[in-house]
Amino acid sequence: MTATIAPRVRTLVLLLLAAAGLLLAGAGPVSAHAVLTGSDPQQGSVVEQAPDRVQVTFSEEVALSDDSLRVLDPKGERVDTGEPSEVSGTTYAVRLRDSLADGTYTVSYQVVSADSHPVAGAYTFSVGAPSATSVSVSDQTAGGGVVGALYGFGRYVSYAGFVVLVGGAAFVLACWQRGSGVRAVQRLVVSGWLALTSATLALLLMRGSYTGSGKVADIFDLDLLGDVLQTKTGAALVSRLLLLAAAALFIAVLFGAYDKREGTEKRDLAFGLAIGGTVVAAGLAASWAMSEHASTGLQPGIAMPVDVVHLLAVAAWLGGLTALLVALYRSPELPPDGTAVRRFSALAFGSVLTLVVTGVYQSWRQLGSWSALTDTRYGQLLLVKVALVVLLVGVAWISRRWTGRLADPSVAKPRTEEATASATGGTDTDPAGETEGSASGNTEPADSKRAARLARQRAGGAVSGATEQDSAGDAAHTAPDSTAPPRKTATTTAPGGTDTDPAGEAEDSTSAGAEPADSARAAQLARQRAAAEAARQKRVRDADPNRFGLRRSVLAEAGVAVVLLAVTTALTSTEPGRTEQEAAKAVAASSSDAGDSSGALTLDMPFDTGGEDGKGVVRVELDPARAGNNEMHVYVTRPNGRAFDVPEVKVAFTLEAQDIGPLPVVPDHITTGHWSANGVQVPMGGDWKIAVTVRTSDIDQATVSKNAKIG
Repeated sequence: MTATIAPRVRTLVLLLLAAAGLLLAGAGPVSAHAVLTGSDPQQGSVVEQAPDRVQVTFSEEVALSDDSLRVLDPKGERVDTGEPSEVSGTTYAVRLRDSLADGTYTVSYQVVSADSHPVAGAYTFSVGAPSATSVSVSDQTAGGGVVGALYGFGRYVSYAGFVVLVGGAAFVLACWQRGSGVRAVQRLVVSGWLALTSATLALLLMRGSYTGSGKVADIFDLDLLGDVLQTKTGAALVSRLLLLAAAALFIAVLFGAYDKREGTEKRDLAFGLAIGGTVVAAGLAASWAMSEHASTGLQPGIAMPVDVVHLLAVAAWLGGLTALLVALYRSPELPPDGTAVRRFSALAFGSVLTLVVTGVYQSWRQLGSWSALTDTRYGQLLLVKVALVVLLVGVAWISRRWTGRLADPSVAKPRTEEATASATGGTDTDPAGETEGSASGNTEPADSKRAARLARQRAGGAVSGATEQDSAGDAAHTAPDSTAPPRKTATTTAPGGTDTDPAGEAEDSTSAGAEPADSARAAQLARQRAAAEAARQKRVRDADPNRFGLRRSVLAEAGVAVVLLAVTTALTSTEPGRTEQEAAKAVAASSSDAGDSSGALTLDMPFDTGGEDGKGVVRVELDPARAGNNEMHVYVTRPNGRAFDVPEVKVAFTLEAQDIGPLPVVPDHITTGHWSANGVQVPMGGDWKIAVTVRTSDIDQATVSKNAKIG
């Protein structure tokens, strides 16, 4: 890349990486893909007798550790005993101490869902009567903090490395065989291998802390590493490392023996590399498919192979695009020809068709309904991804047009030849043309410009020649007389040379005093010639408008691809819309069943304050929901069912038929996402309007209401 192009490319790449980083940072911690759908004792319930165990139910199977379920008394001390165990299916339990005292107990859980993402949360129940508690369990979001940010960055680097490694190698084998000998392309593919390998090692080390304590110090805990190796995700990461060892051998052959072969031997080796490379690439893609979204939920037997094909298509398209970009900018001496560009265009077109088919299936599987496309974060990110893919296809269509023009040699040939002539210093003049110009009066302005241009070129050539002559003269007349001072002799020597002892001068010119100056001057001349050659190559390269346009459009494609990869990484760590909606329905059904069994009134009201992180569900429980004294509990949860701590919650009761109210009630904050009020007076029975005001920030709040029969 020349000095003129490089700063612009570096600036654009840095801006795109910054945009990708903002997308990843804005994505927040990894969303849970398993949701708590039930518990015994139930959330917020008051039981007369102390239970002998706590039981929780999730929306899908989860992996447990020794500290996955903890139960804390009002003083914050643990009252659970033994290790948590599976009861049946998606239900798990931990035993409690005997004879628990009255008060409010906090249940804290931290597990790993079947698709490898950590899940954390907490809720409370009371024995005898609610009480104050010293336990301050924050709105636990597993996978947060410094370790969570590093883990998310590692995931992005691993995806990028896979794309560059597989796509770059595919571009060389399928589109541009001569690229195996281009140093810039070799460095690109090796960089992809290094990025994927280092990211995989880092993810393996961080996995234990990421799903557990979240402490940086635990990254190098060997006990945690041993536990990780026994999990599905740990096995997938180790398998990826083994496949990367095979990929290293593939790269060595591709850029070594394959580059040196010719004819039939090269074709045979290319066939073997294609088969072996496809197997290794499919295995690397399977290391994601068998441990993430595709491995759980609906139709995993179909989803995993589809996910492998989807990842390979992404790598062939975006990775090949990156290799083409590097070849166009970093290989002016051996740029990819029109045939290579056309082959990649066909490969990219096939990859896009594959992405459309596999993407439609994956979207249906992960969303399940049209409403999930707009009401869930997964659906919203998917819409952003689709928009970026459409934009990328549009830019690719422009690149395809440049490719078609590049395929016609007659389009760019005259301009290229003129640039080549001008780049050589203008020594190939056209006397006939000059004679015609001087004989024609009508072409005087054009001839004047042509004469001025030729004069500048000749002047440049003369200066260059004079520089070389001066350097030669200096080397020949450095020390003509051993008895005279060198500087004086050099200044008095005539241009024609009056020295009578050339042999003596030649010997003196090799003296130790002259060697450093001559070496420095030779190095300076070498740098000047290298810069001139680089400038000449750039002028020749930029003279072709079609190739110049193709480079610009491919650079734009690569920019969009960087952001697209960031959105894809965030999408893989977001709870699927189908799971989120099913979990919300299960939570609502559980709450309804609890209300029916106890006779208490339960109201669920979705809210949206309009600010950042402003959506959720507020649930009001009123017991016994009769005229007189009542006990009220208010729970605020996120759309996925996790407890949501907001700055303020207020409740008001209004009986519009009797013009009573609003009667305000300000409940006390008990713990994360839980407020309570005792002695709530309902003056009389009737159809009451219950309004709840939820404030999520200093300026964002919303009031939602429902009517309910009380008394």
